[in-house]
Amino acid sequence: MKRHLSFLWALCAVLLAATLVMAHPHFNKTVIVKLPGGTEATITYNTTPANEANAVKAAVGTFVTPRQPRLKLSAEVKAGAVTIAAGEYIIGVVKNAEDDWTLALYSGTIARGTPPDMAKVIKLESMFAKGAGVAPHMLIDISPGAGKFEGKAVLTLHFGTLFLAGVLS
Repeated sequence: MKRHLSFLWALCAVLLAATLVMAHPHFNKTVIVKLPGGTEATITYNTTPANEANAVKAAVGTFVTPRQPRLKLSAEVKAGAVTIAAGEYIIGVVKNAEDDWTLALYSGTIARGTPPDMAKVIKLESMFAKGAGVAPHMLIDISPGAGKFEGKAVLTLHFGTLFLAGVLS
């Protein structure tokens, strides 16, 4: 009996060590950008693993956000046809169809397990692509736009094979 117990403890130690060796960190990130016009935009998020399967399973018409990344604006921003008030927003996407997504912001907070109030969702003028490579962990940034968004600041979200850019100025 003692021999089996010793073996069991040794096996547990090996499994724990293997888990620690294979584990990798996830970082809390903050991105601060001065938008054209002087508004400060601050993004805070965690580099959560891209579990794209959960996003793909979402129902069409729903707002999806992995771990509720945040965008804080110091002043009102005119983002294409949308005006976004100063304040804090959750960054996410709205699933329009199986392969069609829109980058969106959610005003307020969403309690865990509670569906978001779609009236609080602000859809950004967006571009969606699946050919931008794979991001194993969520990446969010504000970058100069390209193509039809040339000359504008865009919020970008890359999550697995999903890549979205949405106008912020």
